[in-house]
Amino acid sequence: MDQRVIGRLGQQVSVVGLGTWQLGADWGDIDDKDALTVLEAAAEAGVTFFDTADVYGDGRSEQTIAAFLRARPDLQVLVATKMGRRVEQIPQNYVLDNFRAWNDRSRRNLGVDRIDLVQLHCPPTPVYSSDEVFDALDTLVDEGRVAAYGVSVETAAEALTAIARPNVASVQIIFNPFRMKPLREVLPAAEKAGVGIIARVPLASGLLSGRYTKDTVFAADDHRTFNRHGEAFDQGETFSGVDFEAGVEAAAEFSALAPEGYTPAQSALRWIIQQPGVSTVIPGARSPEQVRANAAAAELAPLSDATLTAIQDLYDRRIKDQVERRW
Repeated sequence: MDQRVIGRLGQQVSVVGLGTWQLGADWGDIDDKDALTVLEAAAEAGVTFFDTADVYGDGRSEQTIAAFLRARPDLQVLVATKMGRRVEQIPQNYVLDNFRAWNDRSRRNLGVDRIDLVQLHCPPTPVYSSDEVFDALDTLVDEGRVAAYGVSVETAAEALTAIARPNVASVQIIFNPFRMKPLREVLPAAEKAGVGIIARVPLASGLLSGRYTKDTVFAADDHRTFNRHGEAFDQGETFSGVDFEAGVEAAAEFSALAPEGYTPAQSALRWIIQQPGVSTVIPGARSPEQVRANAAAAELAPLSDATLTAIQDLYDRRIKDQVERRW
């Protein structure tokens, strides 16, 4: 699989990575054996970037990755985790003592002395403007706890504030054919600054797979049931902030644009991959088949200009007004 450098981190990763939120929680239950099977399929497909967080299953996702990598010492996988969502979301909690405590816990979960990449996990907006916060992150690097740090953001404005910081290695942002705003400012600014872009929620929580109808029912413990209106966390994390019923209609139109030999999900991933400035895209997966199909998107030919124009038109007509005013 093609490899790209994650910005100031200076390390290469597969252009299609693996998001592991679903291996911890909030997507319905998955047992440990199935989770390990997903990781194995990703490694076999050439995936060399796993993204996790300390709150995914309250550490279960980190621990599962650690168990898998202990059994596969032959693999070279860059593991990124996130921190900050285990406490009340107020700026005053984003201080060095807490960073050290959160980092200690993640290093134990991951079974490592130093984490490859740690990211602030969508903190309150004022955090991005705090010199003290980024001084504290620099201290984690100086102490050898992390190799580099980045941020995971909700809005384009937060991303631009973070990119201006001299030692931010990467910005993780929701980016897909139903969330195009980062194309205009965030990706160009990141590329100019040498900051990596990690594209998350690439399938709009599965909408862009084209598999759902307006009658689809998700499990009660799936965020696609309990967070549709932002009840538990930012609404933009669920279906990219798109209304579900309207999203199903738009996804049907998107599916019809998939070139021959591409699934709708692969079309979405291919669209992301070919945008300048993207370092890696991190779809989640609950089965080996999903992992292999996602990874295969990296080997497909780029979408044609005609297809790109049609996708842009779909976004402008059906999606833009729903999401750009908020994120």
